[in-house]
Amino acid sequence: MRKNQAGMIKISPHTGPALANATLQANLKNTVGKVLHVHQLAVSEVANWQELRCHAEQVKAHTLARLHFYLQELEKQIKGQGGKVVWADNAQDALDFVVELAHQREIRRLVKSKSMLSEEIGLNEALERERIETVETDLGEFIVQLAGEPPFHITAPALHKSRREIAQLFSQKLGMEPSEDVQQITATARTLLREHFLAARLGITGANFAVAETGTIVVVENEGNARLCLSVPETHVVLVGIEKVIPRMADLAVFLKLLTRSATGQRITSYVNLINAGRREREADGPHEFYVVLVDNGRSRLLVDPVMRQTLHCIRCGACLNVCPVYQKIGGHAYQSAYPGPIGAILTPQLTSIESAPEHPFASSLCGACAEVCPVRIPIPHILLRLRAQAQRAKNGKAARVPAEKWAFQLWAWSMSSPTRYSRMEALLRFLQKLFGRDQGLRLPFPPFSQWLRRRELPALAPQSFRQIYRNRKVML
Repeated sequence: MRKNQAGMIKISPHTGPALANATLQANLKNTVGKVLHVHQLAVSEVANWQELRCHAEQVKAHTLARLHFYLQELEKQIKGQGGKVVWADNAQDALDFVVELAHQREIRRLVKSKSMLSEEIGLNEALERERIETVETDLGEFIVQLAGEPPFHITAPALHKSRREIAQLFSQKLGMEPSEDVQQITATARTLLREHFLAARLGITGANFAVAETGTIVVVENEGNARLCLSVPETHVVLVGIEKVIPRMADLAVFLKLLTRSATGQRITSYVNLINAGRREREADGPHEFYVVLVDNGRSRLLVDPVMRQTLHCIRCGACLNVCPVYQKIGGHAYQSAYPGPIGAILTPQLTSIESAPEHPFASSLCGACAEVCPVRIPIPHILLRLRAQAQRAKNGKAARVPAEKWAFQLWAWSMSSPTRYSRMEALLRFLQKLFGRDQGLRLPFPPFSQWLRRRELPALAPQSFRQIYRNRKVML
């Protein structure tokens, strides 16, 4: 089974193997490139995309400012329709409830759809310790579970694996005839999982949204596995973070349009499940018992600061991962967290503590691409800077000094604001490159740059600048 990720400790310092893995780098480049392309096409179809982003941001801000009210309304609506609500202040409370429920129902195996929250609290590992088998039914999650790995991406857990690697894994673990045919691979998984669905008495899902107005739990998917998890077993448990609540059903249409296009580039996913409690009289399917576990696990602490609470706006689309140059190189496993990428860099230190995840805020180039693509306009770079200051204070035990990085950005801004200064700075860098440069890029062996470049690389400058090329071309003409 996979290693427990519930601690979400820190970014692994051993990113070298990921960078040196040619297959991984090729998979990342190929898959992320395709995702970015379809995302761009999907967004371009929506004329009022920016207005939708602003509306979603305002809805999230409004909801979090009145979170207690909307959670109470959600609980009232769920209970009014026959469901049950469980409040979990922390991960252990949520785990205790699920484990106790499984023991009470004498369940030794359950089915589960993809849930980042369950990864956050370490649900699979807790169940395994109680000798309760968890079967992941999302294809990507099923693949990484077979491989004994944590998810690599928020929406595409097995993004890092090639077709050949998956075929070899299925041959080794499931006895599938060696084949890289996608239809055969999916058919093998479907046949096995269908048996688990039909035999399971407990199904666990996450939730994309929880609508306070109607008590509706919303689960978005493409494979139909979540629908089977929530409709076939006699008991359905929903694990949902308290930040997932939205006020009205009218808001849902906006969030769905933003989520699906940002996550997979689709206008709408294959399945959008709207769940209101369990099976009613004269209904043919659905669970007899319906539980919604509202999990805090550190989220309430974020509500105090209006800036930092914007982290909870996240709708788990994964768009920020796809555009992040750091994630594109080191991948998801280097973050050693349930939440990789830019969102993980700001969420992990806040859910745990900056002392337990001091490196996460520094896993960013601060290019701002994550903020530009975020469908709910989370100012990720600004929050990263706040967390970096906190990490520095925690390290020094006192107010942080102005870091060299800040001086570097001030120097960059000063040089870029004048064509003359820009040209002179460019000439200086070219001179330094001749003295200290290497084939892979510019190296500066003196402090503070040497320390900053210990885990970073500056790309080599081109042999000629654009101005030089233009000037020479003009002379030739």
